[in-house]
Amino acid sequence: MTDNSAKNQNQPLAERMRPQTLDEFSGQEEIVGEGKLLRAAISQDKLPSMIFWGPPGCGKTTLALIIAKASQADFIRFSAVTSGLKELREVIKRAKQDDWQNKKTILFIDEIHRWNKIQQDALLPHVENGLITLIGATTENPSFEVRGALLSRCRVFVLKQLSIAQITAILENALNDKNRGLGNLSLKIEPGILQKIAAMSNGDPRTALNVLEYASSISAEINPAIVKEAFQKSYLLYDKDGDEHYNIISALHKSMRGSDADAALYWLARMLEAGEDPLYVARRLVRFASEDIGLANSRALEQAVAAYNACHFIGLPECNVILAQAVVYMAKCKKSNELYLAYGKARKDVEQHGNLPVPLHIRNAPTKLMKDLGYGKDYKYSPNFDYQEEQEYFPDKLKGRKYLKN
Repeated sequence: MTDNSAKNQNQPLAERMRPQTLDEFSGQEEIVGEGKLLRAAISQDKLPSMIFWGPPGCGKTTLALIIAKASQADFIRFSAVTSGLKELREVIKRAKQDDWQNKKTILFIDEIHRWNKIQQDALLPHVENGLITLIGATTENPSFEVRGALLSRCRVFVLKQLSIAQITAILENALNDKNRGLGNLSLKIEPGILQKIAAMSNGDPRTALNVLEYASSISAEINPAIVKEAFQKSYLLYDKDGDEHYNIISALHKSMRGSDADAALYWLARMLEAGEDPLYVARRLVRFASEDIGLANSRALEQAVAAYNACHFIGLPECNVILAQAVVYMAKCKKSNELYLAYGKARKDVEQHGNLPVPLHIRNAPTKLMKDLGYGKDYKYSPNFDYQEEQEYFPDKLKGRKYLKN
C-alpha cells in the first residue's frame, strides 16, 4: 500500500467514497443528467454564479468539488460559519491576481444562508462584474436567506433528498469497492440490512456510510442488532424519516392543542435531545399558531415567527429554551380552529367551481378599454361609505357565502 492509499484509508468511509466525477454522482438527474444545461456548463468550464439549495446529504458540496476538479479556474472554498469579511477580502485580492493572469476564480461558500447582509453586500459587486463566480450551498430557502440583489445574479438549482434506493446503491458500491471502500473485508450482510440503513438515514448518504463503516468495524457479520448499535441513541430513539418522527411531532401538536404544557415540553425535549432540527420544530409552531389558535390570539403567530428567527440566529443548544417558551405559550393560549375550517370551506368551493369570473365592479381598470368594457363600473369605494356599503364581492355563483362564524 502506498502512502497516498494509506492516507486514503485513514479517512472516513463517507469521505473516501465521495464521488469524484459526474459519472459517479448519484441522483439529481434533473440538474446534471445527460443533456442538462449544468452538465454542459461543467464540461465546457463555462459556469454561471449559482446557488445549490437542498437538504443535508443531497450532494451540494460534492457537486461543487466535482466542479472544482473539472474546472481550470482557481477554486476557493470556505464556510460561511467560520469565514467573514476578512477572508472575503483575501479572496478578492487573490481573484484580482488571477484575473491579471486571465484565470477565473470560483468561490464556494458552504451554508451561505449564515452570511449576514453586510457580508453578502460586500460580495455582490465582484459577482456582478464577473471577477468571482459564486457557488453557494444552503439548506434554507434562498428567497428568504440570500439578498435579492445577489440572488438575482445567480442561478438557483434545487437538489432533492436522495431516495432509499439511491442510498442503498451507494452502500452497495462501498461494499464492493476494494480501493476506496470495504471490498477487502469480506463482510456478510443479512438481506434487507442495507435498505434498513438507508431508510433510517433520513436521506443522508453520509449517515448511512458512517453507520456501515462503524458496523463493519465491530463485526464481519452485519445484522439488525449490529445496525442498531451502530446508529446509537439518536437514531434508535428518533428515526427522522420514520414513524417515530411523525408520532412524536403529532404528540407535541396534540399536547399543545389539548393545552397540556407539561406534556408538550416533554415531547419537545424528546425531539431536540434526539437531534431534531430546531427550525423544523419552529416551522411546525408557526403552522400551529394559525391552525389551532388563529383569531383566538393573533399574537401567537408573532411568538412563533419570533421563535423561528431566534432559533435561526443562535441554533442549538441555546435555542432549546426559546422553543420551550413558544411551546408553553402555544399550549396555554385560548384555542380556535375557525380559520382552519373556514379556509377548508373556501378551498372546497375553489375545487368545486373552478375559475369563477371576478365580478366586473371589483375588477381593476387601468386602461380605457377596460373601463369601456365595464371594469370597475359602479364600484363603491368603502371609505366613502364609512365602510358600511352594501356590495357583493363573491362571484355570482357564490353570492352570500359564509365561511367564518361571524
